[in-house]
Amino acid sequence: MKIGELAATVGVSTDTLRFYEKQGLLPSPLRAPSGYRSYGQEHLERVRFVRSAQAFGFSLAQIAEILPNLAAGRFVRAEIEQQLRTKVDQIDAQMRALRLLKRDLLATFGKLTCSRDAQLSAPDVTAESHGAPRRVGRARRIPAAP
Repeated sequence: MKIGELAATVGVSTDTLRFYEKQGLLPSPLRAPSGYRSYGQEHLERVRFVRSAQAFGFSLAQIAEILPNLAAGRFVRAEIEQQLRTKVDQIDAQMRALRLLKRDLLATFGKLTCSRDAQLSAPDVTAESHGAPRRVGRARRIPAAP
């Protein structure tokens, strides 16, 4: 299949497929005499795996580390379980940080006792625990391939 067909099948752009190929996440496809890329089932499965792993919050760098062993049949269940446990631990840490952030936001909201159109100063809207910004991490949701 051509690049546009693969992109439509997995729900990504052709630029994404080219990027994956450039980053080594997707093996180089065969080229037709016309120069068009020709993708097969292996490419389809690989892109679906990458998108699924991204949906679970794995970075492209983490996925790139997994792919060689997966492709060679050397990725065992214990390894994926460890990867998933680590990801769950990271999510738990993000949730703790978000709860603290919510607490601080609600505390700041609670300090707003003036009228809605009152002019406020920085101390009026500064949380009590105004130390370094909390590192929460970005939660990204990328739909998994069908």
